[in-house]
Amino acid sequence: MSHALAGTAYLEGTWLADWARAEAGRLLAGALPQRWAHSHGVARQAARVAHALPERDRPVLIAAAWLHDIGYAPAVAVTGFHQLDGACHLAARRVPPRVCALVAHHSGAEAVAELVGLADRLAEFPDERGPCRDALWYCDMTTGPDGSPVTFAERMRELRARRGPGDVVVQALRRNGLERAAAVHRTEHRLLTARTAASEEAGDDRARQAG
Repeated sequence: MSHALAGTAYLEGTWLADWARAEAGRLLAGALPQRWAHSHGVARQAARVAHALPERDRPVLIAAAWLHDIGYAPAVAVTGFHQLDGACHLAARRVPPRVCALVAHHSGAEAVAELVGLADRLAEFPDERGPCRDALWYCDMTTGPDGSPVTFAERMRELRARRGPGDVVVQALRRNGLERAAAVHRTEHRLLTARTAASEEAGDDRARQAG
């Protein structure tokens, strides 16, 4: 699917996720291969946890996972604040507003925006603060720079070590570290609830077949 199809403004379902993968690859694979590897890993996590969300939210989560870091791409970067730059790029291509907003607010963007003086610009995108947003944060916060799965604690240690204490993202952790942890914990709880429900349903099916 051509990236130009985003302009039709009716992408949905698996088509949305397919387009998101192609667009992220177009922007990141050649220019920023490690960022592309990370995006691959985040998308794999999204595919793994999507079953814990309502069916309508699953392609939205997966699309946002593929696209969450496109604001780092040289072709997209304008302000240097990657969440905002990525969201603005997607909005200009008439990607569904919900995906744009999830990209805009992923992984503690609000605290960074306040530190860099872009809070008003970020506020143009609504922060839904629900299970899909939590799941995107979870996927990003449990995926290392090379795309491999890590724990939340490992990701935080790696982020601090790689960026250093003066980096604005590390500074923002003083404001949003607990919020990030809460999003991860809520998603883990939803995953546990979904697994329990699936196990109980499978047990009921076996009981009906045995009866």
